Amino acid sequence: MKNKSCVYLVGTGPGDPDLLTVKALRLIKQADVIVYDRLVSGSILELIPAGSSRIFVGKATDHHTLPQDEINALLVKMAHKARTIIRLKGGDPLVFGRGSEEATYLARHNIDFEIVPGVTAATAATTYAGIPMTHRGLATGVQIITGHSRNNLDLQHDWQKLANEDTTLVVYMGLANIHYITRKLMEAGLPAETPAAAIQDGATPRQRRLIATLADLAEQTERQAFRPPVLFVLGKVVALAEQMDWYQPRQVSPVAEEKYHVS
Repeated sequence: MKNKSCVYLVGTGPGDPDLLTVKALRLIKQADVIVYDRLVSGSILELIPAGSSRIFVGKATDHHTLPQDEINALLVKMAHKARTIIRLKGGDPLVFGRGSEEATYLARHNIDFEIVPGVTAATAATTYAGIPMTHRGLATGVQIITGHSRNNLDLQHDWQKLANEDTTLVVYMGLANIHYITRKLMEAGLPAETPAAAIQDGATPRQRRLIATLADLAEQTERQAFRPPVLFVLGKVVALAEQMDWYQPRQVSPVAEEKYHVS
């Protein structure tokens, strides 16, 4: 721990405290101020010491408690008041977590910071759903994209590049655009029968998993009323999901459910 003020950008993973890194847990327990996102689970918030200040800055689609520029300014303000500021983020701070925006803002304002990686949904949710991101003979690489664009504009992806049968495509934040995404991929040449999966609340007791094909993924996700957070996985590796289905989400009580509540 540094003697002067420092902002720690800490990934908390998918919500299960057992998946926190040792460093993340140590910092949480030593924090003067905790600034946390919507996707930080109640189970992890319970680990915060009673004497630490908590500031919620959660964001959902089209609804921000604080805009990102105000969050950036808040971190600088807190750094001038407290010694140890922990910025908790679901998943990993640098994988669609806007951690790099906060880090560069802190750097421009001469604020010391450290970044603590977390288990991102691309690895946590797929693992708990029994889907490897790579597998010999099925996938030689992984492409990770966002399914959501700023100001709800059309997604500006190279669909021809993404429609690669030899790689696994992982889509974050794509629920609202999944009809558009699957249509564009098929138009770009990805076969309609490509195995596909939707994973809601991955690696938590509330996990739901849907196995489909690229052609019917959007319809099935809509029919089964999936809701955020949802991760989509497209590629041949999804065909292994039934064989590798090791995780059985347990039935949870209302109290336990609240610990993982992220909305």
